[in-house]
Amino acid sequence: MSYPLAGIKVLDMSRVLAGPFAGRMLCDLGADVVKLEPPEGDVTRFFGRKVGNISGYYHQQNAGKRNISVNLNDPAGVEIVKSLVSEADVLIENFRPDVMGRLGLSYETLAEINPRLIMLSISGFGANNPDSRRAAYAPIVHAETGLVARQAEITGAHPAELPLSVADTNAAMHGLIGMLAALYAREQTGLGDYLEIAMVDATLVTNDGLHAALENVKVVDSNEVHETRAGYLMLAGDFKFIWKQLHDLCGVQDGLQGLESVSIEDKIKARRAAAKLFFMETCRTREEVIAALDKMNIAWGDVRSTADVGDLACVQARDSIAQIDDRSGGTRSIPQSPYRFRRNQSNVRQGAPHLGEHNDEILEQWLGWTSTDIEKVASALVTGSNK
Repeated sequence: MSYPLAGIKVLDMSRVLAGPFAGRMLCDLGADVVKLEPPEGDVTRFFGRKVGNISGYYHQQNAGKRNISVNLNDPAGVEIVKSLVSEADVLIENFRPDVMGRLGLSYETLAEINPRLIMLSISGFGANNPDSRRAAYAPIVHAETGLVARQAEITGAHPAELPLSVADTNAAMHGLIGMLAALYAREQTGLGDYLEIAMVDATLVTNDGLHAALENVKVVDSNEVHETRAGYLMLAGDFKFIWKQLHDLCGVQDGLQGLESVSIEDKIKARRAAAKLFFMETCRTREEVIAALDKMNIAWGDVRSTADVGDLACVQARDSIAQIDDRSGGTRSIPQSPYRFRRNQSNVRQGAPHLGEHNDEILEQWLGWTSTDIEKVASALVTGSNK
């Protein structure tokens, strides 16, 4: 088996999550991904537990990459980037829209150096509009696109941030799709392309319920958590369907038989009480609860802690959590690549790099530079730092 992106060179200039996640997936698929960081390092080098002087957050998003640390405020640093671009297939960046141009690294400039370059730019609100210069992290986009308000509406709780950065990862995945499409198109035309992804756009298009808001239709959330003898379970389906199955297949009664006048509210209240009684009293064990749900053909899921996800049978069977060298004499857990091929390979190949760890190696291998060549740009390189 071979890696489908073997031989593809990626210069990853991105920070935090949206860009780095895209680069990590490319790396798992076999690309040679070089992460270029400033002397102070990606801020996520300080997020989470450090093992082997690598933080947990940085470890997850940058595993498998090599690293070069370049000071872009030094003219020699900009020239290093241009030299690397001459050999790169893909460049990823997620600065604010005008930053690359101010650095002298706009797509127009880089495409003159390498017409085959595919450049992926990810920003919060996109370029050339009134919101372009706004700082944008995932929570901001979650709030602006209605996700936070929708969650509060469903739960009845005070508006709060989501438990994962979907705006970042959705932007990364849509960036990957577009970038891979551009790589395919390049095979036909010989030319690269510039791909701009806004986190707002990616969040809107992957919100499967957006149609209702656009058409002013009220949507009632149909998936609820129920207390049962099996613990808290998420049941998929509108309660009206669940009640019909409980009544028709399990013989559950709502206690309203013979009453002539019952309001809709009282009927729902009685049926919810009857459902809870069935799951808590009639079913005395977890096995009985699951058997009843399976009989009713209702999808269910344990409401488990993220820390317990490794207990999930499919996660264990699929080795979804990999163990890799922690650079400190042991191993470290990391989510495995999600891509499972029949004829190709994809997997996390090694841990995340230290800052500037591969400076000389990258310049020698990508550019063929000698030690004398590297010495000429030494002022722009940072070495020996494991932030």
